[in-house]
Amino acid sequence: MTVLVTRPENQGIELCQQLADLGIRSVHHPLIQINAGVDLPYLLPELQQCDIIIAVSQNAVTFSHQFLQDHRYFWPNDARYLAVGQKTAHVFSKLSQQKVHYPQISDSEHLLALPQLQSISGLKVMILRGNGGRELIHDSLIERGADVVYKEVYRRDTITLFAAESISLWQQQQVTQLVVTSSGQLNFMMDQFSDSQRLWLLNLALFVPSERIRQEALHMGFGCVTNVGSASNTELAASISQSRQDSKHDKQK
Repeated sequence: MTVLVTRPENQGIELCQQLADLGIRSVHHPLIQINAGVDLPYLLPELQQCDIIIAVSQNAVTFSHQFLQDHRYFWPNDARYLAVGQKTAHVFSKLSQQKVHYPQISDSEHLLALPQLQSISGLKVMILRGNGGRELIHDSLIERGADVVYKEVYRRDTITLFAAESISLWQQQQVTQLVVTSSGQLNFMMDQFSDSQRLWLLNLALFVPSERIRQEALHMGFGCVTNVGSASNTELAASISQSRQDSKHDKQK
């Protein structure tokens, strides 16, 4: 039994290491690579004029922070900071040296329910993100009267996937579980395979970070989908480990 990890670059390597520490075999096959986004050079001076700054991921934080460092700027002290997830919030707080608010459940709906995003009419909000996604946050904040701007500070570029060779390799490695952390990656992955190849994928136990992606996966035909409730590697590894313990327990009954 092996876990197929599709997270990009360092995040994927880190998850594989955490799984190895738990005695779980994994194979890393990233679907995307992360590069600087088209809006990164235009982060300033607008960032300094914002009342609220929202980071949707760790990549949004790290790319923005590196840009500020390169230009000898600091994160503004008088802005209100928020992040979609706990791990992103911790990274954001450490790099910005600011208090960062985040929801207990890492999704757009729960972020929008935070008290820091109520009564925001007339405030200037910047959303740091990749190329696409989180439209619900943008649209909802505009409805509340805020002046909202996106900054695509990083981009996700797909990596060529050789379907037949990949499926054959994963089968040889006895892959039974799959980790995908965005709907974009899930859709890209499924689009690369033929109908017969998809049948094999749909039989894998899938782990995703949100209920929205879980519902999308179920609609695609996946039979076993676990909503981990977070994109944190620690939470993903713990969920996979727990599922294996539950499976062993069921077999012993």
